Amino acid sequence: MGLISSLSNAVSGLRTSQDSISVLSRNVANAGTPGYHKQSLNVVDYNSVNSSYARTTGINRAFNQSLQTYYNRQVSDTASASVAGDYLNKLQALLGKPGASGSLDTMFGSFKNSLQALATSPDDYPARANVVAEAQGMAQRLNMLSGMVQEMRQETETQIANNVTNVNAMLVSLNEVNNRMLDLGMTDTARASLLDQRDRLVAGIAGVIDVQADYRANGTVALMTRSGVGLIDNGASTFKFTSAGALSPGALATSEATDSRVGTLQLVTPSGLTIDLIRQGVLQGGELAGLVQLRDKTLVEAQNQLDEIAGALAKSFSTITTPGSSANDGAGRTGLVADISHLQPGNDVSLTYTVNGAEQRVRIVHSTNGQDFVDASGQRVISVDLSNAGAAAAILQTKLPGIAITSPAAGKLQALDDGANGTRDITGLTTRGTANGMQTGELGMALFVDQGGSAFTGNLNTDPPQILGFAARISINPAVVADNRLLVQFDVDHTLGDASRPEYVLKQLNSMSFVSGTTPAQNAGRHQLNGNVEQLIGQVLNYQGTMIGAALSQRDDRVLTLDTITSQMETEYGVNMDEEMARLTQLQSAYAANARIVSVVKELLDTLFRST
Repeated sequence: MGLISSLSNAVSGLRTSQDSISVLSRNVANAGTPGYHKQSLNVVDYNSVNSSYARTTGINRAFNQSLQTYYNRQVSDTASASVAGDYLNKLQALLGKPGASGSLDTMFGSFKNSLQALATSPDDYPARANVVAEAQGMAQRLNMLSGMVQEMRQETETQIANNVTNVNAMLVSLNEVNNRMLDLGMTDTARASLLDQRDRLVAGIAGVIDVQADYRANGTVALMTRSGVGLIDNGASTFKFTSAGALSPGALATSEATDSRVGTLQLVTPSGLTIDLIRQGVLQGGELAGLVQLRDKTLVEAQNQLDEIAGALAKSFSTITTPGSSANDGAGRTGLVADISHLQPGNDVSLTYTVNGAEQRVRIVHSTNGQDFVDASGQRVISVDLSNAGAAAAILQTKLPGIAITSPAAGKLQALDDGANGTRDITGLTTRGTANGMQTGELGMALFVDQGGSAFTGNLNTDPPQILGFAARISINPAVVADNRLLVQFDVDHTLGDASRPEYVLKQLNSMSFVSGTTPAQNAGRHQLNGNVEQLIGQVLNYQGTMIGAALSQRDDRVLTLDTITSQMETEYGVNMDEEMARLTQLQSAYAANARIVSVVKELLDTLFRST
């Protein structure tokens, strides 16, 4: 090998070492920079007839596409699980654990104890005052819980709006990165920095909405959701959120956009196509999916359960239960007849009969919605307008063949068996109405009332139904607050020593059973409650505790999985200072060796030139 070839080889080695040191120094400087991918110089040996030399052909950037794709998916899933876990953790703190101080079951237990003390000493003023105080505490607790649930729903709306602003900004930035990646005159260093920015933006977008990334050979990336809706490709789509303002228990999401009372979330593509992300089921991950699930389902379910507790509590006090009287048609058919003239919308009639010894239960609700379904307790529920007993009997006769349902007089409903056939027997026909006053001679009383002091009947004819949001409106009857003797005196000037009313209320609290839900459509996807007030409270606390525990466990699992993937990425992408220092030592030695060759060649050339 000649001196010139040796010099050329040494100079190429110096240049390669210098470029490698430059890349190494950039790695060291960015060792703690989030999203930085370590770089290395791509060195190629070139051979010619007389010599060989090193040449750099660009910068290699650490990148594993399959790992990056998996990471993006986990970012979306973790973000969704985390936001759900954070909100439900707040809900758990509000509801309290079963038996804990301030929890609903503890407060209800204390309330029942006060009623039992009143039944023992009905003429004792402190005992009556304590019942009023405990009742107010229950009502206020339900008001507070309902208010906090709606407050959390409102927070989700605000957070959705913030996420929309952030994701739109990231999509614009990513689109700019894509455009810059098409610049063929860009240096390798600038290109590597842009690729780092690209991956950071994709991960940021994945935290907001689930994404699938198509990494292309030219460095650009196309994004779409897992459901196949494009987010960025030859232009960026734009998210659009329209807030519904303040949310109330009646502000619910519906399948029809015109009826929905919550904020709408849409995506507008570069071509102008508008997609409703919620109604079309596009959201499958990311914070947006978690927030929408909380706003429209999880927190709504919590509100519904609070309403069921409030409604059951009010009805247990105000319901007047009246068994039917014996009846017959003189031709061998026997059964029962009940007066339904006093029933208000939402009140009901309980009909029980046997078919070949097997009991059948029917709850006939005074309502015009026409529903006919089987509730969670296995009881058939039929909605009929009971204001006209004759018309109601005709409708019920078509729905319940085999038994004779008639109206023998105005305001009367009669149910008779099948007579000589002997396959059907009427075993019960009981009306459950609502007390209209405090001293009408009835043991039932409207201790808990709705807005404006009106009685709670569970009216289904209103829009929305009366029970919706009742937990936010329930209060104590002002008349009882003003005169606690009404807890005992069910008639004017009745003796204060009679414990009949508190004993009746205690019996109602223990025996009166409730089933959640009002229509099949409203029951769909909901956890059904079934039992007396105390059982409903226990079921709600257990259900919410289970759901919250599962959500928190899922959040922890997702975070752990994401941490594992992040550690793996740090191993593949991150800068290892020990390796870089070892590499620096090698480069320094190579640089010194090449520099020595240049020095020797120079000395030889100088000697050669002097000798000539």
